[in-house]
Amino acid sequence: MSLLKRIGGAAPGPETPPAPTRPGAPPPPTPALGSRSAAAPADDNFNEIKLRVQNRLINELDPKMDLGNKAKVRKQVEDAFQSILDGESIVLTRSERQRMFESIEADIVGLGPIEPLLADVDVSEIMINGPKQIYIEKKGKLILTSLSFINDAHVLRIIDRIVAPLGRRVDESSPMVDARLQDGSRVNAIIRPLALNGPTVTIRKFKKDKLTVDDLVRFGSMSRGMGDFLEACVKSRTNVVVSGGTGSGKTTLLNVLSSFIPEDERIITVENAAELQLRQDHVVSLESRPPNVEGRGEVTIRDLVINCLRMRPERIIVGECRGGETMDMLQAMNTGHDGSMTTIHANTPKDSIGRIETMCMMSGLDLPARAIREQIVSAVQVIVQQSRLKDGTRKVTQVTEISGMEGDVVVMQDIFVFEQTGMDEKGKIIGTLRPTGVRPKFIEKFEAMNIFLPSNTFGAGDRFSY
Repeated sequence: MSLLKRIGGAAPGPETPPAPTRPGAPPPPTPALGSRSAAAPADDNFNEIKLRVQNRLINELDPKMDLGNKAKVRKQVEDAFQSILDGESIVLTRSERQRMFESIEADIVGLGPIEPLLADVDVSEIMINGPKQIYIEKKGKLILTSLSFINDAHVLRIIDRIVAPLGRRVDESSPMVDARLQDGSRVNAIIRPLALNGPTVTIRKFKKDKLTVDDLVRFGSMSRGMGDFLEACVKSRTNVVVSGGTGSGKTTLLNVLSSFIPEDERIITVENAAELQLRQDHVVSLESRPPNVEGRGEVTIRDLVINCLRMRPERIIVGECRGGETMDMLQAMNTGHDGSMTTIHANTPKDSIGRIETMCMMSGLDLPARAIREQIVSAVQVIVQQSRLKDGTRKVTQVTEISGMEGDVVVMQDIFVFEQTGMDEKGKIIGTLRPTGVRPKFIEKFEAMNIFLPSNTFGAGDRFSY
């Protein structure tokens, strides 16, 4: 007899006589445990017993146990779990026993119900909207899962497990926090009273296998000509800005571009939450710090950008410019740190110029707009526009050169563009990545570094359809 049959939620009451049936008629169907009518009470009973077993198990485990040794912890949890079930005479089917043990183990040493989602390589984002609603992003599409937490306190325990090793906290006085998992995946959490639905957690996962430019070409995110051109830009120390909307893949593209930086250069990265996964050996990673309980001790991205100029960098990579640090980044690009890169939020290359200008004004320097635009033109040579299309795919839609100024206007010209030609019956976007025929003005830098691209790289004949 299973746990769910042995231990019910309510006291037994008088039996209801079965409805009369016609002679020879089949008996009425019994609702399955997983059906809509039976799932809710069954899950409630399961969670109730699981919580009781888990609380007793935690009390019996050694509080000084090293959670880092997962094999040893799993063995101790499994032994204690079996002992508690035998002691309380709780009878489970094999599937219920396995399900309960994995759930308890995930709560003790992992991240609870979302542990299988973290292990699923196809899941790129996990969104917890309160304890009872968990969405995932898979292949660019949002999907509602059947997983859930027990209550708000359950979600808060998982949040604390994520942020505590980083020296951060989340409570009513500090209800928002940015953090990361051990594999570098980015985590944002916001709780009551700001989040009305309950604790809300967003986890952007990182692929364990680092992507290469060949992967992006195979996925259809860029053409081979685009990849060769961007590789030449990075190796020739051309300053690059990756522009795109939220979730468009800017950081992934920045990781791919950074892989082209030679091994003999000193690289310093500056981020709010460490996400960049550079493959070079000589990399110094800096991470900003929020204020403490007293509102002191904050270290901003701008502070780190200014400080890293004193650390003898050859390349500076800022994970994302979103404020006054943009002016300091432009200054760095203009003062001997060629080949630096960053990302910004913008929908088009033209919009990105306006965004950079606006963020420079946030630095507090009283500069005229023309002076800021001159700084942009002299510092940034290439803007790479990354977009998330309606079918969920992420593609490089424009590679644009900043070629100069005419009066007070920044002059830009597209080198590669994506042209949508339609959609197939499955809703997948059909289009072409093609060069515009324009050769960038800084092409001489490639030749000076002995970098020679194929003759058709910028020609109209180089097309990549998908």
